[in-house]
Amino acid sequence: MLDALRKGAGTWLAKIFIALLIFSFAVWGVSGFLTGVGQNTAAKVGDTDVSLFDLDRTYRQDLNRVSQQFGRQLTPAEGATLGLLQQSLGKLVAEAALNDTANQMNLGVSDDRLAQIIQSDPAFQGPGGRYDRNRLQQVLQSNGYREDEYVVQRRKVAERGQLAEGLAGGMKAPAAYVEAFDAFQGENRKVDYLLIAPDSIGEIEDPSDEVLKAYFEDNLSDFRAPEFREIKYVALTSDALARPDDIAAEDARSEYERRQDDFYQPERRKIRQMSFPSEEAANEAAEALANGKTFDELMAERNLNANDVTLGVMARADFLDEAIAEAAFSLEEGSTSGKVDGRFSTVIVNVEEVLPESTQPFEDVRDDIVQSLATEQAEREILDLLDEIEDARAGGALLDEVGERFSLPVDAPAAFDASGNGVAGETIDLPDAEGLVAGTFQSDIGIENDVLQLGGQGFLWYDVVKVIPARDRTLDEVRADVIEAWKRDELASRLQDTAVDLLAKAETGTPFFALAAQSGLEARTASDLKRNTPSGDLGREAIEAVFGGPVGTTAETVSADGTGRLVLKVTGSTVPEFDPAASQAASIGGQLSRQLSDTLLGQFITDRENKAGVEINNAAVSQILGLNEY
Repeated sequence: MLDALRKGAGTWLAKIFIALLIFSFAVWGVSGFLTGVGQNTAAKVGDTDVSLFDLDRTYRQDLNRVSQQFGRQLTPAEGATLGLLQQSLGKLVAEAALNDTANQMNLGVSDDRLAQIIQSDPAFQGPGGRYDRNRLQQVLQSNGYREDEYVVQRRKVAERGQLAEGLAGGMKAPAAYVEAFDAFQGENRKVDYLLIAPDSIGEIEDPSDEVLKAYFEDNLSDFRAPEFREIKYVALTSDALARPDDIAAEDARSEYERRQDDFYQPERRKIRQMSFPSEEAANEAAEALANGKTFDELMAERNLNANDVTLGVMARADFLDEAIAEAAFSLEEGSTSGKVDGRFSTVIVNVEEVLPESTQPFEDVRDDIVQSLATEQAEREILDLLDEIEDARAGGALLDEVGERFSLPVDAPAAFDASGNGVAGETIDLPDAEGLVAGTFQSDIGIENDVLQLGGQGFLWYDVVKVIPARDRTLDEVRADVIEAWKRDELASRLQDTAVDLLAKAETGTPFFALAAQSGLEARTASDLKRNTPSGDLGREAIEAVFGGPVGTTAETVSADGTGRLVLKVTGSTVPEFDPAASQAASIGGQLSRQLSDTLLGQFITDRENKAGVEINNAAVSQILGLNEY
């Protein structure tokens, strides 16, 4: 059932049990230890329990959702490291707090109302838009839920919804609040600025030996050689096992006869087709062709080029319209048809070239057939050899012995670091086996490693044979890299110094056009700047500076492309007149209203948790991770 739930995580059904109907909020902060309760209880809020089963189910759903964002399946332990387990438990504790409160208030939903809620759910409606009980059974079964379990959970959701609606339903953000946010988001600003680009600094000469040595020593860790490792491996793949020489000539010939359709090419024709908007226009064109006008002349007369008429090389089966196919394949090479009434339009067809049918002879495809048969044979042997090699490894056989015994090559790539790069920074050609590089650096010499999947059907065994420890490189080894790094940092320093100097002058009131004249830079202006919206030379950091203070604010920051610096001054600000009927104002109002509702509901839940008491069975929760402690 958990496998089914993982597949359904993030769907409408999962969301019913994860979300609190129409709201979201920060979760619990009260903890303790349960005593005198069953081991299947994960937490308790007042008189309401959170079962370990529900926690496991919810956590798996949340873990699957986040795994999709990571692009791989996270383990339960990895999810706990990210805080997912606490979040899952927090949601269930919050639900339990609302369930406990609803029970105390004797809230309930009648069976008739609950039936209406379930039957109106779009997920349970058939093609005609009506409730379909079979659809209900299919959806619940595919998600691993029993019907009675779903009904109980859906009733609790409805009861929590009553409580939430009574507490925060219909809450509307004050107009002044909406207006303030509308002004915040809608404000436009204007700035004057100077762009200090790298080319304005000029060429930076190489540093002296003394400066270079000092820089190298101050940044020694940046040039440190990482740890490198060497491995050897045996790959069990169909390519490695394939033995084309073992394929008998008669078997290859039989395969050729069996697959003869693969090597047959029917007659094809290079077709041009001219379509007409009406039958009268087609008749007129056909008459012109009959009187000696060529297809190309007709194209020129109608201002058509090759792209307008070329269908390409087509077999008869490629045509969707049988009438056009019949016309095209009844013509001689170079001939043009008369008017053809097609299914979709009236056309005239021209055959530029006829390519006769052909069959590739056996001799031309024999090598490909032999290789294909050898690969198929090898794929059938792989699983048998997998077990044999695993048994040999379990018996202490070294990779060299495995290679010799099973006639598999033992490869030894050049040393590589944890990024898969070689000593000179080049990319090492390693087998495409997931986890090979990471496993190499988690292993050590003399340790037998787990077999890795290689491609769709292959397998790979590897051993670490050499560890080259990380070390400090000498200046002579990395002189060129150190010079390049020093120049890069020196350029950044000079850009920064120039920007700071210009900023100081701007802050004392020097106009930007005067600063531009003094520095040889161009004074620029940017208008209609929006908050959180980069524009031109002004990237995200620059926009933050533009909106970081009132009109008259000056700042220096990085340029949008990250290579230069900007010195800017805010020279104007306009705020559009507030229109409460505008769509933007309505959207802001809806967002703020939901935030206020969520905040109020979150405070209510925290208060109920504090008053009812939240107890956590840490020992039971740890079972989710397979640990003795949580």
